[in-house]
Amino acid sequence: MIHQDTIVALATPSGAGAIAVIRLSGSDAIKIADSCFQSVTATKSLSNQKTHTIHLGHIIDDSKTIDEVLVSVFKNPNSYTGEDVVEISCHGSNYIQQEIIQLFLRNGCRMATAGEFTLRAFLNGKLDLSQAEAVADLISSDNEASHQIAMQQMRGGFSSEIAKLREELLNFASLIELELDFAEEDVEFADRTQFKALIERITFVLKRLIDSFAVGNVIKNGIPVAIVGEPNVGKSTLLNALLNEERAIVSEIAGTTRDTIEDEISIGGIGFRFIDTAGIRDTKDVVESIGIKKTFEKIDQAQVVIYLFDSTQFEALESQFIVELEKIKNKYPQKPLIVIANKIDQIDDTQIAVMQKDIPEIQLLSAKTGFGVEQLTNKLLNLINTGALRNNETIITNSRHYDSLLKAFEEIQKVKYGLDTDLSGDLMAIDIRQALYHFGEITGEITNDDLLGNIFANFCIGK
Repeated sequence: MIHQDTIVALATPSGAGAIAVIRLSGSDAIKIADSCFQSVTATKSLSNQKTHTIHLGHIIDDSKTIDEVLVSVFKNPNSYTGEDVVEISCHGSNYIQQEIIQLFLRNGCRMATAGEFTLRAFLNGKLDLSQAEAVADLISSDNEASHQIAMQQMRGGFSSEIAKLREELLNFASLIELELDFAEEDVEFADRTQFKALIERITFVLKRLIDSFAVGNVIKNGIPVAIVGEPNVGKSTLLNALLNEERAIVSEIAGTTRDTIEDEISIGGIGFRFIDTAGIRDTKDVVESIGIKKTFEKIDQAQVVIYLFDSTQFEALESQFIVELEKIKNKYPQKPLIVIANKIDQIDDTQIAVMQKDIPEIQLLSAKTGFGVEQLTNKLLNLINTGALRNNETIITNSRHYDSLLKAFEEIQKVKYGLDTDLSGDLMAIDIRQALYHFGEITGEITNDDLLGNIFANFCIGK
């Protein structure tokens, strides 16, 4: 896949703003920009300027001045794409943006496709494939944790770990392949003891990376938390308290929430998506029944369930609460369940002691006053294993990487079995080559046009 033409795109979000940045990349980028640029220093030509310099002037269409701009020049190979790159910082009017882009299109550019600047960076060796994918993750990161993971991957932390394992495995593969050339002499070039130690080390690293995906996936996509319970126990009030805004309608009338309400906040740098659901009860109201059905659908999708009940009603309805709680536990045994007694500002210490005796895991809270909300958010954070994140370990968030790691792990297990059973070198070489192939898939050393098309189609235009 070779791109030799010069591309242009808006690099900042579309719409009006204070400024906008228009990016060009390609062999004629500086020449095309120069033909439309008039420096405040009349004799200045962009082609003669040093790389990584900024120039003040005007974009001119024949005799018409479109805008006063700053032009940044980046000469190959010292640019993001590895090609000549020009970035035009203009005023953020929609009209100005389109006029400048159309001018460049008339002068030899074509519109960039989604992710084409980063694709060129990959093709020109400025980034490997996993680093290129991290660019998209960095742009879409909306909390501290996802930002931290994307930055580490973009800096090559994951790539270097995979590259090191691949290089060591490749060295042994070469020695085993060499043995095949001297099969008749029965010569052994690859030290089997060292090879076993390498396979054990690769197995350990792969298992750690594969296990990290469980944490990485929820950090990247946010953790859905369903707030469930009977009507009028304070679910909507709790949602508002967590979000610190009046997101859901609160009413004394039972059954006010008839559909699910969702919103996301960052707690401790990790995104949580809270889902306020319709109260669970027997009802003949058709609309409310649909809402209750959706409640159970959301519980199925959630990774954490908060079961809320009204502490003022506990003494009268204790057996009913416990029965409903057991139903939730039995139906969703794999989901972390947080049991909360709400409205504790309305009961005394004796009633609280009874609840804690009957339901030891209970969390005390008053959504109305805010008491217990901080303890709840801490509890939610404790459910997520953030040890690897705190220790700055490599965490996998990309499902394509996860799939390749699983396949590589499977092939490494075959190699391990071959070593343990003294399998012939030619058969082991097949499994080693397959493991190397899957390692190469991650960093892009082995790729194809379809794979690149699928990856970069998910990028935004201009990146």
